[in-house]
Amino acid sequence: MSLRQFEYALAVAEEGSVTAAAELLRVAQPSVSQQIRSLERELGVELFARTPSGLVPTSVGRAFLREAEVAVRAARRARATAQAGAEEVAGELVVAAQLGLGTRQLPGALGALRRRFPRLEVTVFEEPNPAELERLARRGVLDLALIGSACEEGLYLGHHLGDEEFVAVLGTGHPQLAANRVELRALEREPWVRFEQSSALDGLVRGVLRDNGLSPVTVARVSQAATAVRWAAHGLGVTLVPASAVPHGYEHLTRPVFPVVSEPVVAVVRPVPGPAETALLDLLRKETWYDTASFAPAS
Repeated sequence: MSLRQFEYALAVAEEGSVTAAAELLRVAQPSVSQQIRSLERELGVELFARTPSGLVPTSVGRAFLREAEVAVRAARRARATAQAGAEEVAGELVVAAQLGLGTRQLPGALGALRRRFPRLEVTVFEEPNPAELERLARRGVLDLALIGSACEEGLYLGHHLGDEEFVAVLGTGHPQLAANRVELRALEREPWVRFEQSSALDGLVRGVLRDNGLSPVTVARVSQAATAVRWAAHGLGVTLVPASAVPHGYEHLTRPVFPVVSEPVVAVVRPVPGPAETALLDLLRKETWYDTASFAPAS
């Protein structure tokens, strides 16, 4: 078996056909077909079922592809590490963010990282579901993630970047905007814009409401913190988000709350991070992790 075969199999699974995979990989179609057949013969299993709609991984194939993806990513990291001495870090860096953390900090840090390593490809996504984030981590897919809690020992190492205070987002003209800090109990009768029930962000909001004896009506559920802010700003209901997740132009509609709601911002990386993860971690340490002073109403 070779990494090239792994890459071909992953491309076929992603595209659903040998032709599309060959176009993606910029190789001849017969080469892809030959490598897949050779891989299946060597393994003694069928990795793909040939259906009228295209090639679909079998159950064995799905298990194989999960491990193949880990191997390919590991090879890319090894290549990037070997090239780091010449300041030629290349390959792919996969970054995930939870709870809407890093919305303002990540762009600047990643921009600086790309300027330093122009051949580096960066993939960033916001993963609301903590179970899915853990699954990706166990598969070795993630290079760095921003989370709001400690990580499992041994799998990844956590680095505390700062603390993120949460703010309430209110609609234009809301009477509580006159206050410097809003008591959560004052929002009990308000409709709330919440998040997907499986998300870490909704888990935090749910805990805050429970700890304060609140059971407000939920009028909407969204997947992104920025969407919740915009909907709350238009008067659909109130919401609670990390201060740094508030899009520019909406700060005047936010207020810190009492009791204070805050979460640590933890960057998790592998015990022996590569040069790109190390550089990004250093850049994130230099970013400002928002307190609510910049969100206070003008006097």
